[in-house]
Amino acid sequence: MTSENLPARRGVVIGAGPAGLMAAEMMAAAGLAVTVCDHKPSVGRKLLMAGKSGLNITKAEEHAKFLNAFSTAKEPLEPILNSFDATAVQEWAKGLGQTLFTGSTGRVFPTVMKASPLLRAWLARLADAGVVVNTRWRWTGWEDGAPVFDTPEGMKGLPADVTVLAMGGASWSRLGSTGAWALPLRDAGVDIAPFASANAGIAMNWSAHMEAHFGAALKGIGLKSGTYRSRGEAVISARGLEGGGVYTVSRGLRERHPLMLDLLPDQSREALVEKLAKPRGKMSVANYLRKTLKLDVAKIALLQEMARPLPANATDLARLLKALPVKHAGLRPLDEAISTAGGVKLDALDDGLMLHARPGVFVAGEMLDWEAPTGGYLISACLATGRWAGQHAAAWAQRD
Repeated sequence: MTSENLPARRGVVIGAGPAGLMAAEMMAAAGLAVTVCDHKPSVGRKLLMAGKSGLNITKAEEHAKFLNAFSTAKEPLEPILNSFDATAVQEWAKGLGQTLFTGSTGRVFPTVMKASPLLRAWLARLADAGVVVNTRWRWTGWEDGAPVFDTPEGMKGLPADVTVLAMGGASWSRLGSTGAWALPLRDAGVDIAPFASANAGIAMNWSAHMEAHFGAALKGIGLKSGTYRSRGEAVISARGLEGGGVYTVSRGLRERHPLMLDLLPDQSREALVEKLAKPRGKMSVANYLRKTLKLDVAKIALLQEMARPLPANATDLARLLKALPVKHAGLRPLDEAISTAGGVKLDALDDGLMLHARPGVFVAGEMLDWEAPTGGYLISACLATGRWAGQHAAAWAQRD
């Protein structure tokens, strides 16, 4: 029998998020017969949730800066992100019929903002390529070398020449990322870093004084925790502090560094001292700060919550405004985090993202032990690692 007449090699992808669907696309393009399995009733649930506030697919910025966002995982991920960079992500989305725009901070979105049109077009393209999608198929491990699933029809094995695991991290379990895959992988001898919250809100034990400010935004602030810094905004909620500026520095809190806020990052401490030297007269402290510094009500409330009674000395008060220590109760629980730190350690994989402990099994997306801030980096890296794992999985399956 000639190679042209041989049956197609079979590839199984477990997990139907961005990484898994991208792996399936690469494997099908290489000629494999591909089946995607997901334990939820529908696919791409976390992608659709991300699109509710605008699907930020990547970040248009200088590539070296883009790579630096991946911190300690930058070096092992660099060839993968080089092969499918921010420009390539945009071209891929355009190929699915999406028109894009770039915001003032470099974040790239579909013009329609939602994820559903992109996902529909992507699934149609995968169907045209022969990719089969099984939903409500929950992976439980291996039996006789084949992945095994708990399905509506009972336990089923799905023999495959190659498998890609792309089941997400351990946050937002209701959308499918439960982290339950860690147990069968540990049993298979795979080294896994403990899960932890990444891009998470900060828990606060507010006094009753703050209730009137729930939902208010702290705009244009600076945040710092350890080596992590951001400029942006935070939202005061009943549970704590949320928002992009907070998520960027959440890793510093996880590493047990203090959180400091600069409430007026565009003004120097010296300029604030000069303004605060003006007599207060009979004005309350809140009115004095509002009129003298144009400080809004939410920032004044937070300042008083963290540092009441405020110092009368202009120099000490300016120092507080530029570096306000935030007393907090740690990060919000793992299941509420946008993404997950921890997962399959990168040194448990070869350069193609194949497990040393399970030849023929590749890993992609948030299952891997890397993290990055929000702003397009997360989806970009999921797509890039899925593409890389899918290409190498196809090559491995067809190595004969």
